[in-house]
Amino acid sequence: MGHIRVTGLGKAYKQYPNRWSRLAEWLIPFSPMRHHPHWVLQDVNFEIAPGEAVGIVGVNGAGKSTLLKMITGTTQPTCGQIRLEGRVAALLELGMGFHPDFTGRQNAVMAGQLLGMQVEDIAALMPDIERFAEIGEAIDHPVRTYSSGMQMRLAFSVATARRPDILIVDEALSVGDAYFQHKSFDRIRSFRKAGTTLLIVSHDRSAIQSICDSAILLEGGRMAMHDKPEAVMDYYNALLAEREGQTVRQETLAGGQVQTVSGTGEAGILSVRLLDERERAIDAAEVGQPVVLEVQVEIRQDIERLVLGFMIKDRLGQAMYGINTHRQNQALDDLRAGERVTYRFAFVMGLGKGNYSVALSLSRLDSHLDRNFEWRDYGLVFHVINNREEDFVGCAWLGARTSISRSSEPLVERAP
Repeated sequence: MGHIRVTGLGKAYKQYPNRWSRLAEWLIPFSPMRHHPHWVLQDVNFEIAPGEAVGIVGVNGAGKSTLLKMITGTTQPTCGQIRLEGRVAALLELGMGFHPDFTGRQNAVMAGQLLGMQVEDIAALMPDIERFAEIGEAIDHPVRTYSSGMQMRLAFSVATARRPDILIVDEALSVGDAYFQHKSFDRIRSFRKAGTTLLIVSHDRSAIQSICDSAILLEGGRMAMHDKPEAVMDYYNALLAEREGQTVRQETLAGGQVQTVSGTGEAGILSVRLLDERERAIDAAEVGQPVVLEVQVEIRQDIERLVLGFMIKDRLGQAMYGINTHRQNQALDDLRAGERVTYRFAFVMGLGKGNYSVALSLSRLDSHLDRNFEWRDYGLVFHVINNREEDFVGCAWLGARTSISRSSEPLVERAP
């Protein structure tokens, strides 16, 4: 079984003020150091148990790829220890190790050997590799003729031809078409069910939250957070917003959820309620029931433009439905400090049975990344029950109406 333990891990590169300092340090024995270390990762500690899936997130330059390279052994750490137990398969830089002048088949054989397979094993697995990659006759063409998506298809197919104990995936899966991305994640999920330990870097919130047991946030080369995927992704998205004059805080709610609130504070959310047909506040709604989401907002400083948006998420943090007043052409202009605004969103509850939360955003434009006045996760938690409609399966109720016709008449073919 796959087990990963990282203790006190750090990576530093030497920085010299000029090329002559580098040469002098090499050639002059016992001379003082002429460089200073530039730490890209420092004091990273975590442990991943067998069968566990962990996502790594962070902005570009946070040290995500460097961390994976050290775990896979392609880069040596400056300090710290990495202990791996089990057979490792890694998909890091796109097409890493592929020779452009060799065919896809030849590269598949070489890549398989680098993963520790024998030539006989690779030959036996080749039909499965071809079938999963779905690149057709291109398998026998030089890799230099491949698109980036084709390279990713072949690299992923080889790396996952046999279920590894540990699977490490960088952001290479973001390349390519949606069909193969879904296919790849289906294979990853099947590996997880079979006990593979997974370490994945992705900016895809839904991928992290649907696959991973926990997530690690890297910021400035250090571990800023290690928690449940939704809490980490909420905090990460808050950090991505405009930071000037902005605060980010997290607090634990009575139900155990971790609420993230961020923003400049120029406008704030006072209350959030879900109302029934009689204007009564409810925490549980029936499938098919007309409801109103009411949000009260306070304007604390003069604002030239205000957009309110909400997102309903399921218990795993997956987005069920989201809309904002910018997309509805109902943004407000020229608001003054001291004003209060009440928003009412009326809709029929079309969600399936389960627990849901509402995230809210006050911003200037379509996204909270542009002038984030306030972003609030878990602004409201509610439940959906079903005592009215048919006992359907899934997260969305479509209210399908069925008509059926039967006939004993034989089917008559029409002439062309």
